Amino acid sequence: MKKIITIALMLAMLSWTIPCQAIEASVRIMDLAHIKGVRENQLVGYGLVVGLPGTGDNSRSTQITNKMLLRNLGTVIDQENYIQKGASAAVIVTATVPPFSKNGDKIDVTVSAMADCKSLEGGVLVQTILKAPNGEAVAVAQGPLSVGGINKIAGGSSARTAITTSGRIPGGAIIERDIYTEIGDENSITLCLDKSDYTLVSRIAKTVSRLAPSQAVDGSSVRVEIPQRFLNDRVTFISLIENMEVSPTLEKAKVVVNERTGTVVIGADVKLLPAAVAHGNITVTVTSHNEVSQPNSFANGATVGFENADIEINKAPGSLIKMPANSNLNDLVTALNSIGVAPVDLISILQALKKSGSLQAELIII
Repeated sequence: MKKIITIALMLAMLSWTIPCQAIEASVRIMDLAHIKGVRENQLVGYGLVVGLPGTGDNSRSTQITNKMLLRNLGTVIDQENYIQKGASAAVIVTATVPPFSKNGDKIDVTVSAMADCKSLEGGVLVQTILKAPNGEAVAVAQGPLSVGGINKIAGGSSARTAITTSGRIPGGAIIERDIYTEIGDENSITLCLDKSDYTLVSRIAKTVSRLAPSQAVDGSSVRVEIPQRFLNDRVTFISLIENMEVSPTLEKAKVVVNERTGTVVIGADVKLLPAAVAHGNITVTVTSHNEVSQPNSFANGATVGFENADIEINKAPGSLIKMPANSNLNDLVTALNSIGVAPVDLISILQALKKSGSLQAELIII
């Protein structure tokens, strides 16, 4: 059997050589932290996509929306169902506004079907108001959708290359009002790390102290006092801070497992306490055979189809490996590779090692 775990061994060897170099490297503060309060804003709106080639929805809400749209445009119809079904679809439109956006800026929007729409391919979003959580209208979206896939149905068969019930409109929304973003308070700003790290936040505080008085508040934030000369020029002050460099810290020992794909990523500094691992597989194979019972010409029976099954059980010999105390990543991967462990089996072994207290690392299952 081809030893799939060899790839993991190569990645593991790389992870052992990188940390020593990473300690000596320098990273800009802008890549590790952001200014507190400077954030994006989410928008949402309800709209209508038209121009669909019979792939729209037939919901009651869509028909009512069609009628109200025509009424707002000066056209009156007696019944909602007078409009061709399948040519339009009710959608939810979402967008994210970056900080400091100004009136007239364009942003991308995502359009998603609400009802039983088959596909939004070829549709055009009618002017839709996008609102903030407080109910204020912030942007207006409109334009042709880019679905990026095909969904065709014919004769009871279907073929799909992507999800076509959602799409995007690049630059499809126009900001209608300025987004005010406050940078810090009267005389200070707060740097917030993208992830909590006591060592790193302490290093950032010491580095920024060369420019302005700074103090680490907790594991993820640093309070920086703005010098008098920068009180009216905070942009320049922040530019100086975010381009300062600090030495990054080593990550906490982690093992990340994706059970859906069988992917296992083992980080550096993973240690093991004394442990023994037994590995063996039992494979059960069931094979079905379709056969036909055909009576002879003088019998009064009928032709009958039936199914037979063969069951085969293969029990692979078990393997036992012993991990000495303070074993490292290289020892673990080499030992598991020696018994031909597949990624799926490796996941189970890692979970068992963590449960037994032998795996000295954080096990993350995604």
